Amino acid sequence: MPRRRVLFLAGLGAVTAVGVPVTIARLTGIPDFASTATLTGHTGWVSSVAFSPDGRILATGSRDATGRLWDVAGHKSIATLAGHTGWVSSVAFSPDGKVLATGSEDNTVRLWDVAGHESIATLTGHTGWVMSVTFSPDGRILATGGDDDVRLWDVARRKSIATLHTGWVYSAAFSPDGRILATGGDDHAVKLWDVVGRRSIATLTGHTREVYSVAFSPDGRILATGGEDNTVRLWDVASRATIATLTGHTPTAYTGTVWSVAFSPDGKIIATGGDDNTVKLRDMAGLESTATLTGHTGTVYSVAFSPDGKIIATGSEDNTVKLWPPR
Repeated sequence: MPRRRVLFLAGLGAVTAVGVPVTIARLTGIPDFASTATLTGHTGWVSSVAFSPDGRILATGSRDATGRLWDVAGHKSIATLAGHTGWVSSVAFSPDGKVLATGSEDNTVRLWDVAGHESIATLTGHTGWVMSVTFSPDGRILATGGDDDVRLWDVARRKSIATLHTGWVYSAAFSPDGRILATGGDDHAVKLWDVVGRRSIATLTGHTREVYSVAFSPDGRILATGGEDNTVRLWDVASRATIATLTGHTPTAYTGTVWSVAFSPDGKIIATGGDDNTVKLRDMAGLESTATLTGHTGTVYSVAFSPDGKIIATGSEDNTVKLWPPR
């Protein structure tokens, strides 16, 4: 049984030619960076962080069954979103920033009015834990993944319109043009879906354990995936080929897992959060480590860049959120 299930239930031209996989090992002598702020208030692990499109608000989801909204500039909580009856494992803003989606252990997805801090809809249909929520770039579709399948929802009508990847799905992400949905789950594979046609168009294999995080580069040409095999894989979306395998997080006595991957808005940096309580930053031009963010005292479950790329937010098993400079 994968660790997350156990815990929850208790720019590459200089690097490689496309199609020629490269393994990049852990580097030493990389500087540690200090966080600029620590946000406290959650009483349980922080499993998800997301910036609003304007970068002014940070949303977080926690094992304490709440979501929170934070004033990024003031480093203070501005709202607690209560209503779920289980762990809030994923949060995502709509592209216009007016709605926040949350997925929970209680098998539901809630939509919240960001300005009014109130729940405006509850989406039911999943028969198990909802691990991932993400809006399409135009905001019309919400994709949700859980321990049963991936569902697509018509946001305006609040109705499920398709069921995709079956089985445990931990992460989902739309391509920047909204045409492809990537999903990662407990079958060790990454699947690509034609959103309009509602059909699988590719299965990317290479990970040897569960895939916990998927993220497209801003230009949509590269897909990054992280998993329980303690690696990050970079894939060429067009050719479906692995172009690099990144290691660097130190395996713990229990396991080694990369829980979260995120690209900077300009696509020049990739950030990863892992079981070793750190965040690793790499320069995408050469895939060299540029910094290690240390300070959390528990697993880093979620990493997100602010829209302007000036702040990295991280959520951790230590119940805190930290804000960092990107370099």
